[in-house]
Amino acid sequence: MNTYLHLIVRREHDMLFATLNRPETRNALAPEVVAELTQVVALAESDAAVRALVLRGSQGFFCAGGNVGNFRARLDTDAAAGDDPVAARNREFGRFMQRLAALPVPVVAAVEGAAMGGGMGLACAADIVLATQAARFALSETSLGIIPAQIAPFVAARVGQRVARRLGLSGERVSGATAVQLGLVDDLAVDGPALDALLAQWLTRIGACGPHANRALKPLLQRCGIDSDDALLDEAAQLFAACMRDEGAEGIAAFRGKRAASWHCEFSADDVRANTTPPSTALQREQLPS
Repeated sequence: MNTYLHLIVRREHDMLFATLNRPETRNALAPEVVAELTQVVALAESDAAVRALVLRGSQGFFCAGGNVGNFRARLDTDAAAGDDPVAARNREFGRFMQRLAALPVPVVAAVEGAAMGGGMGLACAADIVLATQAARFALSETSLGIIPAQIAPFVAARVGQRVARRLGLSGERVSGATAVQLGLVDDLAVDGPALDALLAQWLTRIGACGPHANRALKPLLQRCGIDSDDALLDEAAQLFAACMRDEGAEGIAAFRGKRAASWHCEFSADDVRANTTPPSTALQREQLPS
């Protein structure tokens, strides 16, 4: 069993909840935090019973992005020819982002406070993004003279080139309401308690879907727009048949019998409320501006 020092991880109705829990750094993405997130992603990849992954931040703050103190330490290392350690560590984070975005189960980000830099990248890798009105989003890297290198493809995929350029080239901070207009956020809550209720609604919707069907559909959707040839549609037909012979029989029987399918599960606000430890007394570390 994995031990987590920087995350709170729990499982409810086979849905994983991973809460970043380093409030003294505003849940910044230090290497040890990314390592634990990678463990959670690996669990969701390998355990066929997992139905969804929910990402949150503790103490009313989603994620401040990268830790500037770690950035500065990397600059003290020499860059050997063709083997720059700064580039290597940055690319390592990109590999995590690729795995997160490629998960075959729904990924839901519930954003309170701020999602800055890499924190906004986490949100953009999710399938469904929920936020409070007071939430703030920004690609703040360029204000430090650096770039959002590894998250850029995921930001552009979610909001499109025009909006990605607007946010990345200006460092603009946008509210939850504006983020909805830009296509970054899917649904908005008034405050934290309302966000819990909203998250419960969305997880109940996911819980009404066949878990095997969702695991088959998401990879297919990720290929649409990239591949749209006969081979993709041939594969889609085989996936349809496999689903029909798997969960389809139960789903159709439930529909005809006017009952819930066997996989159906419901969530309440109490079920999804983040259970976090008291704020740490550790010294505040530097992080990307928010």
